Amino acid sequence: MTTAYLAQDSKKPDNWLQDLIRNVGAASSAESQISTRARESSLCVLCKGSRNLCGKTRCPIMVKVNYYLKSVPLMASADIDGVSPPSVFIGRVGYPYVYAGPLVPPVHEDTAIFDQPESWFGKSIDEIVGFRSLLVRGKHRVNVTDFASAGKIMDQTRELALAETSVDIELNLTKKPRGSIFMDDDVQPFGPSAPIRDLHVGNNRFNQHIEKAYYDTDLRAQPAVLELYSRGVAVSNIQKAFSVGAFGVEKKRRLVPTRWSITAVDDMIGKDLLAQVKTFPEINEFRVYESTYLDNVFEILMIPAKWSYESMEAWYPGTVWNPNGTSVAIYSDAEENQGRTTYAAIGGCYYSARLAVCEQLLKERRQATVVVLREARPGYIMPIGVWQVRENVRNAMRQPPSKFNTLNESLRYISGKFEIPLQQWIIQGKLLRKALFQKRLTDYFSRP
Repeated sequence: MTTAYLAQDSKKPDNWLQDLIRNVGAASSAESQISTRARESSLCVLCKGSRNLCGKTRCPIMVKVNYYLKSVPLMASADIDGVSPPSVFIGRVGYPYVYAGPLVPPVHEDTAIFDQPESWFGKSIDEIVGFRSLLVRGKHRVNVTDFASAGKIMDQTRELALAETSVDIELNLTKKPRGSIFMDDDVQPFGPSAPIRDLHVGNNRFNQHIEKAYYDTDLRAQPAVLELYSRGVAVSNIQKAFSVGAFGVEKKRRLVPTRWSITAVDDMIGKDLLAQVKTFPEINEFRVYESTYLDNVFEILMIPAKWSYESMEAWYPGTVWNPNGTSVAIYSDAEENQGRTTYAAIGGCYYSARLAVCEQLLKERRQATVVVLREARPGYIMPIGVWQVRENVRNAMRQPPSKFNTLNESLRYISGKFEIPLQQWIIQGKLLRKALFQKRLTDYFSRP
């Protein structure tokens, strides 16, 4: 199906966002450095940021515009001089020929927080959009299987991904960086970008564990990832190094688009933890763990049974994955004890939540059937990445759980925390229905 777009230079009278940008204080610079696009069917075209047609508590487009306008004066040149968190981005459009390069904010300070999701829990949407909007993305076209011969720019991009601390960068672009605001509420916030003319990376200290894996060209990628995780290297740092082809047998190394690398690393670590978890005894009570952040309410149910796992997400009308719906939409995916062989339909969130619950079960040396329930409410105005799910579930695991003797008691407790009726969750949930309605042999033995 072909989707029509309204371009920046559209003469249509409903290109209201470009008019707004044109009329602000930084008019000439902002207008040349920020483009806008919209689907003709988008509610944003009708709403114009003021009528709340999407049902959200705030307009996500206006939040992005606000931070773009603040960042434009810092990017008035094609030469960006700043401190990278460190951070890199590998695109996926046009695969296997993709854009790769550093992310550099035009500021001179400790910028580690700009690309450190493990430290973002508790930050506001505005703070996170602010971090992302300041990161200028340099773009260099590379073949993912032939990146080793792509020259200095790719070499320095890879070195940046292996760094342990923030790094001084001189990023010379072919033109002033340009941002694009897509008038839709399911697009993550990103900073402006431009092709790279030259790149200079300052003194750079590698993370010693990542450096060791990088130079071991006989070590396969999966064992490298698992070894780094066992050494306490942050998951986000492993994901960055994985994306620039830092791991694996030398001849098989390749770039991995950032989005894919995040899920791949979550999946590899989760499976390894899970193999250990399955060897432990079952928990002996029903538990409910909880976390609420950015209007995402998580209730995680653990059932005393062998490992199986289900992740369920409920999206209100007007929220990120249900923008035009008239009723709540619930998505789910599950795996039985033997695991799964296909990609989860709900995407990367499935794997990030599974990793977090396995960390807790491994810590306790127990196994359980786990159901992760997520209610995304209208205050969650835009997607900000699967890290939010991983860190939300990790936060829940850090809190003492509520404990119950029966499944019905635990479900009644969860029902009191959610606005969506419990029946809707049960109808959609494969493992929930199984736990409620399928008798086990032990149930008969326990009868008086």
